[in-house]
Amino acid sequence: MTIVSSPLPVTLIGGAGCRTEELEKALILAPRLVAADAGAAHALAAGHRPEAVIGDLDSLPKEAAKVLEGRLHRIDEQDSTDFDKALRSIAAPLVIAVGFAGGRFDHELAVMSTLIARPDRRCIVAGPDTLVFHCPHSLRLDLAPGDLVSLFPMRPVTVTSSGLEWELDTLALAPDGRIGTSNAARAPRVTVRPSGPGLLVILNRTRL
Repeated sequence: MTIVSSPLPVTLIGGAGCRTEELEKALILAPRLVAADAGAAHALAAGHRPEAVIGDLDSLPKEAAKVLEGRLHRIDEQDSTDFDKALRSIAAPLVIAVGFAGGRFDHELAVMSTLIARPDRRCIVAGPDTLVFHCPHSLRLDLAPGDLVSLFPMRPVTVTSSGLEWELDTLALAPDGRIGTSNAARAPRVTVRPSGPGLLVILNRTRL
């Protein structure tokens, strides 16, 4: 079910919180703001009122719920995370998610799982230092030599690249085998082509 439909990119804020400047930078690129559960309290603290709050709402402070009455969308099922509930409920060309990294590691793993499970939702998760997204069928990046380019397979996948310090030439990657982390750009343009879904791309947050 679509709760928020937007022709513009959407910023989604989560309960892990983020620095105000991180939220402001995301809103420049994705001007419509949605919160996942307790992320609404962080949005209010930063001086922003999300147009919708999505989740099971079990972590939303009563004060925030009162301020945002009429914008709350409760999804009671417990088989998915609030990030998944919110992401699947947003129809937009891009979602920039803040406040989902830098907290509990198990929560971050759940976020990565959702990125892989919902390839139809274009989403960049921006943390304090790095950002991560699900690699499309063909990716072109304009970077500076030396920029971080980490590739992590959440499923077995074969990857071909160009412009990396350590090139991948139809290299088989797997979460329990060879992975592609700690690589770097060698040229101003980097291309990555996975054989299918399941590959995460991690860059410096400054490249948002």
